[in-house]
Amino acid sequence: QVWLMESGGGSVQAGGSLRLSCKVNGYNAWSSLSWFRQAPGKEREGVAAIDPVAYTKYSESVKGRFTISQDKVLKILYLQMNSLKSEDSAMYYCAACRGVHPDQALTGDGAQCGTWGQGTQVTVSS
Repeated sequence: QVWLMESGGGSVQAGGSLRLSCKVNGYNAWSSLSWFRQAPGKEREGVAAIDPVAYTKYSESVKGRFTISQDKVLKILYLQMNSLKSEDSAMYYCAACRGVHPDQALTGDGAQCGTWGQGTQVTVSS
């Protein structure tokens, strides 16, 4: 059974940091694992993606501030978020994207990714 479960969200002041985690269960042959986010009234957007050989892709809005990584033994996906801004406030989701390279994993609203977690809320106050 394939499922994803995020954790690590919370409230933080602007300039602060958070690390999100996503436990990956039952997904042994992924092409990309990705983080997406969705703020109220906005479309879901891709944030970062990684493949099994640690090739990474970031959206321009988070490049240089966020780092995606993975522990392949524990099967956990991470998103280290530094220098947080109020505009980073959103529900963050991890997604497993079979057959999708990281360069394509972040396009659109993530319809190319077949399995999603339930999300974890990040709130950044200015």
